[in-house]
Amino acid sequence: FFFKTPRRCASLSSSCAHTTTPLTMSAGMHNSDGVNIDLYIPRKCTATNRLISAKDKASVQLNIGHVSADGVYTGEYTPMALCGFIRSQGEADGEIDRKFTKVIAENKANGIDI
Repeated sequence: FFFKTPRRCASLSSSCAHTTTPLTMSAGMHNSDGVNIDLYIPRKCTATNRLISAKDKASVQLNIGHVSADGVYTGEYTPMALCGFIRSQGEADGEIDRKFTKVIAENKANGIDI
């Protein structure tokens, strides 16, 4: 499951501001420099756990940013992908609430404060 604590991006630039998750770091084919060379990496719907096809034009991915206790963005985020089916049923906002509440509870149980 890819809602682990995000890690800093290991891209070629040392000034990279975004973070990556274990899902995006291990997916696809990488060259000898560690750069992803695949043209398309499929995503999984957070709500249904189904693969989101390239033809699903109604799907979205939300990157929910982590903030400190002061309310300042820390540079880390949790990605959530929703397929067009969930969005067309009107269940997207409920799924985001359920999944992110679960992520917060899991991280607090592991001692990680987001």
